Amino acid sequence: MQRICLFPGTFDPITLGHVDIIRRAIPLFDRIVVAIGSNAGKAPMFSPEQRQAWIEDIFQDDGRISGAVYEGLTVDYCRSIGARFIIRGIRYMSDFEYEKTIADANRALDPGIETIFLTCEPKYTSVASTIVRDILRNGGDASPFLPEAVTRSLQQLRARVTND
Repeated sequence: MQRICLFPGTFDPITLGHVDIIRRAIPLFDRIVVAIGSNAGKAPMFSPEQRQAWIEDIFQDDGRISGAVYEGLTVDYCRSIGARFIIRGIRYMSDFEYEKTIADANRALDPGIETIFLTCEPKYTSVASTIVRDILRNGGDASPFLPEAVTRSLQQLRARVTND
């Protein structure tokens, strides 16, 4: 049986911290689905299609990693793709407290789906999509926090907006 893992999140945008977690998790699984979920508590800056395109671009050379968009309960989506694992990245203790609450709820909904926590590399502890969005909204350079594919895409988008 294939070990399929879901990495759910908003990825608005995907950061170097997310990429670090994915690259470090891939040896543990046969396949990772990086899935963009809708979160009623968040107003995304980028469309789900744009975020999925970034994921596909970043990992285009690794057939074990794919992007997806889903709605509804994470455990329901896990079952629909045959994932028995959820991976979550942890930067700080506060992340763990929040993520453990979600993991406990998911376990109650489906005890056959296990959540695995990976701590991020220390150099990525300050990288958060919320901070990146704030930098972008204020015209700053967020490239130190972003994969090249995202930076390139944002530069193209700015060039189109400037030329219009």
